[in-house]
Amino acid sequence: MGWCCLFLLFCFTWSFFILGTYPLQSSQTQVLQQLRKHLEHPKQLEIWNNRSIDFCYLSSFPQVNITCQDNFVTELRIVGDKTAKVSDFHGFAIPKQTLSENFSLDSFVATLARLTNLRVLSLVSLGIWGPLPDKIHRLSSLEYLDLSSNFLFGSVPPKISTMVKLQTLKLDDNFFNDTVPNWFDSLSNLTILSLRNNQLKGQFPSSILSITTLTDLIMSSNGMSGKLPHLSSLTSLHVLDLSANKLDSVLPKMPKGVVMVILSNNSFFGEIPQQYGQLSQLQHLDLSFNVLRGKPPYAVFSLPNISFLNIASNVLSGSLPDHLSCGSKLEFIDISNNKLMGGLPSCFSTNSDKRFVEVDGNCLSFNTRHQHVESYCMEVYMKKQSKGKNAGILVGLIIGVFILMLLLAYGFLILWRIYCPRGISEQHLLHKTVQDSSAAGFSSELLASARFVSEAAKFGTSSLPVCRSYTFEELKEATNNFDNSAFMGEGSYGKLYKGRLENGALVAIRCMPLSKKYSIRNLKLRLDLLAKLRHPHLVCLLGHCVDVGGRDDFSTNKIFLISEYLPSGNFCTHLAENSYGKVFNWSERLAILISIAKAVHFLHTGIIPGFFHNRLKTNNILLNEHGMAKLSNYGLSIISEETDKCGAKVEGYKSWQMKNLEDDVCCFGFILLEALVGPSVCARRDALLLNEIASINSLDGQKRIIDPIVQATCSQESLSIVLSIMSKCISLESCSRPSIEDVLWNLQYAAQIQGTVSGDHRFDTASPQ
Repeated sequence: MGWCCLFLLFCFTWSFFILGTYPLQSSQTQVLQQLRKHLEHPKQLEIWNNRSIDFCYLSSFPQVNITCQDNFVTELRIVGDKTAKVSDFHGFAIPKQTLSENFSLDSFVATLARLTNLRVLSLVSLGIWGPLPDKIHRLSSLEYLDLSSNFLFGSVPPKISTMVKLQTLKLDDNFFNDTVPNWFDSLSNLTILSLRNNQLKGQFPSSILSITTLTDLIMSSNGMSGKLPHLSSLTSLHVLDLSANKLDSVLPKMPKGVVMVILSNNSFFGEIPQQYGQLSQLQHLDLSFNVLRGKPPYAVFSLPNISFLNIASNVLSGSLPDHLSCGSKLEFIDISNNKLMGGLPSCFSTNSDKRFVEVDGNCLSFNTRHQHVESYCMEVYMKKQSKGKNAGILVGLIIGVFILMLLLAYGFLILWRIYCPRGISEQHLLHKTVQDSSAAGFSSELLASARFVSEAAKFGTSSLPVCRSYTFEELKEATNNFDNSAFMGEGSYGKLYKGRLENGALVAIRCMPLSKKYSIRNLKLRLDLLAKLRHPHLVCLLGHCVDVGGRDDFSTNKIFLISEYLPSGNFCTHLAENSYGKVFNWSERLAILISIAKAVHFLHTGIIPGFFHNRLKTNNILLNEHGMAKLSNYGLSIISEETDKCGAKVEGYKSWQMKNLEDDVCCFGFILLEALVGPSVCARRDALLLNEIASINSLDGQKRIIDPIVQATCSQESLSIVLSIMSKCISLESCSRPSIEDVLWNLQYAAQIQGTVSGDHRFDTASPQ
């Protein structure tokens, strides 16, 4: 029998040796070596210098762990030594903390994607920096993803929602600064979600409530705000840490099986729910540094598994009963800095070495040297005693004030009808000069919530003239009675004329039909709102004229907008090789694109509510005599029937299914495309162009379609950045499009990269990433 067992043990050992000695495929080895090169040869991977090393037997090294199966890498874990030592990260390489400025996260992820069987990926403290690209979803077999303690910023890629096999997602200690994603319900197998210590903002994602497999939810030290919903649907949840955010609601219900709850350093208010006293599995509860009121539920202290309880630094009041019982496992209690009164329960005895109790900063009769002063405690006591009496007085006072206000309002209404005129002349409104140059001087009749952000309103207004109203006679004189020699063209927003004012200034005058859906009063207020838009890269609106005189067919029911005249043509004419003027090189095109992106960003964020549906086309990007770019025809949808949706009237865009898209970012993406390929190529409507655009990220595809002027004057890295953001802008999935702020950042970064390249650098000599 002994020989039989020995023989079986020998066979088992030998079979294990044979299975374990399968050599790793050469393609997998090449990928690992390329990853090492991308990571700039960290000392943790020096062992890889040995060409004879078997990568599948590195599990004994604590900082590098590789697991293989069937000749493929299935697990890759690397821990570096480049932990984040900065409180804020601005998106650029930091010497000795991040990888160098030559590092390309996009190329790195593309290389990782060649490990098609990878199930576990952990890359921690390696100095990886940049926005995490969408192509991370190509690692479709991943079950565990940990990219903690790096320098990742921007948004968490929406494409991660397609990685349905993910069970663990850790992106801790990075610099993600977009809104918290709300697509987590697609990850039906997720058990651990940790986004600790980032800069994520917005509401708590409701999609998390659908993940019944979730055991650990850690999103502490971010900027989440608003209401925290009930979490009782997360039946598998054990660990919840949402501390150090800006959540400001009542405390929600918790799952019955939760073990750890950390909600400190928020703005939770109201009382601690009695339901918390029924969480029999709870071991750790931290609700400190909130604004919780009322009495703490006594049952929380006696939970069978509770070991840590911190409700300090709230405004809890009342007294704790002497007979309060504490759980046998309770080792830490902190009720300090509240408004608790009375004596100390016997189970709080500090004589026990097994239990630490902190009670300072209350109104307790115990250890009075470390409690609030007597006058403060007496005030709290008196408030408690008189609370019932004061409630009745307060109700009576409110009712009396309400009745008095009704009487005053009724009297004011009577006086108004007697002494005030019934209406204001609409014609008087039309010819009233706009004297108010203050950005905050809005009439509440326009939009109840319309207001300028104060900092944005001051931006660029000091050197721009105040908008005023003009008479129709002044415009006739400026255009020689709208002579054909002054006519400049006609578009979807009416006819355009060139004029000269009495002071000699050249202006552009746009004649638009009067929308029937607005009253004259409402239209006047909308024009005033449009006149408040002031930015160095917006064509300045100098004035307006609303004429309903009916003196002739031309002037009946028309709106005239008077704006500054820019003599150097539009951006489109400077992109064509047969242009009458100078053809712009890559650096000049980037400068113009950045200027217009700043203008669009101002339209979106400089005023509330913002202007989101603007005419974004290269024909509407005008240049002044100094070459400065300015956006024209913006915001006209608020005074016109024409909405001019992005691509709604352009047949070529219909072939790209852009008909229903009206997103400024989408339209800006086509401006980027035209700047890259030229107006003649962009205007093509054939299917061949679609295939070329799909291959534009390859070097061969770029040589076929990119404008030769761009190829001759750009650096490959700068071009790649713009191509990437352009592709995202024109994505058919609106959720995949970036914000205009992201677009602006990428363009500025591309310009910075281009500025570091020598002037004689050529496209055809650049090597692909």
